[in-house]
Amino acid sequence: MRFIVYGAGAVGGPIAVRLAQHGIDVVAIARGEHARVTADRGLRLETPDETVTVRLPVVTDPSEIEFHPDDVVLICVKTQNTAEVLARLAVSMPWETPVVCAQNAVCNEPAALRLFPNVYGMNMMIMGTHMTPGEVQVFTGPCTGILDLGRYPSGVDNTARAIAASLVAAGFVCEPQDDIMRWKYGKLLLNLVNACEVAVGPGQGYLEAFHAARQEGETVLRAAGIPFSTRQEDAARRAGLLEVRKIGERDRGGASTWQSIERGLGSAETDYLTGEIVLLGRQHGVPTPINTFLQRFVHRVLQGEAQPSSFTNESLLATIAAGG
Repeated sequence: MRFIVYGAGAVGGPIAVRLAQHGIDVVAIARGEHARVTADRGLRLETPDETVTVRLPVVTDPSEIEFHPDDVVLICVKTQNTAEVLARLAVSMPWETPVVCAQNAVCNEPAALRLFPNVYGMNMMIMGTHMTPGEVQVFTGPCTGILDLGRYPSGVDNTARAIAASLVAAGFVCEPQDDIMRWKYGKLLLNLVNACEVAVGPGQGYLEAFHAARQEGETVLRAAGIPFSTRQEDAARRAGLLEVRKIGERDRGGASTWQSIERGLGSAETDYLTGEIVLLGRQHGVPTPINTFLQRFVHRVLQGEAQPSSFTNESLLATIAAGG
């Protein structure tokens, strides 16, 4: 089995490094300076326990790959880039190739299934950072990440088992799950923290605001009849595996949305995380004032109309309570 890792950043980068490090065939698809540096110098992964650099094939588009019958594509880009990635894959690879959505949000799998018959969801838990071309970091130990997966919309098949076995051989924790989307909706609720982090700042005490946003999200999912994994299940799955640690004297900084803004990418995945709760709330008649405000605030930041870290936890809650 060969892995095509589409997007070698904060999620795909650590996966690609670990696969290559353990002798598993992998090709990375990356962009711009990150692709150039990785091709020239290798891809460097830093963790609390080690630093490793691997050399691996790097391309900038799937049209540069000669696809094999045993290939698996891991889509590791942020959701706002999914449509472009799927369009490029549709003209470059055999449509029967298994496609794994190793992404946050819950709308990637149905978009992929519109084109490809063999789609898998992955509930990826990797505290990755990608801020510098050719480098990625993971700020957890003893495990680099948990990468549970299952067939979309449900079920487990031999392909899922084979993918899981390869990822376990590469050092990840990975179990096939026949209800993978229930886990991904639970992760969606967890990812509501991302917009709170943009509003208040990494490590600046936004938990009360996040809990309010999550409670609103849980209410929406229940109204929509969508099952989701609980906080207790999530904590039990991570226990003893993903302990947050420093790399030398460095803390992680912010999560994926904060990283997008800090790097000046001009887009973020908020519309598919926080915005998913807003969408479902509108569809099912549930007010979502907290998540609506947070979604709009991130838009204002991206448009240069507001600054990240503009609020304290208390002022954010007060602003939302006052109607924004």
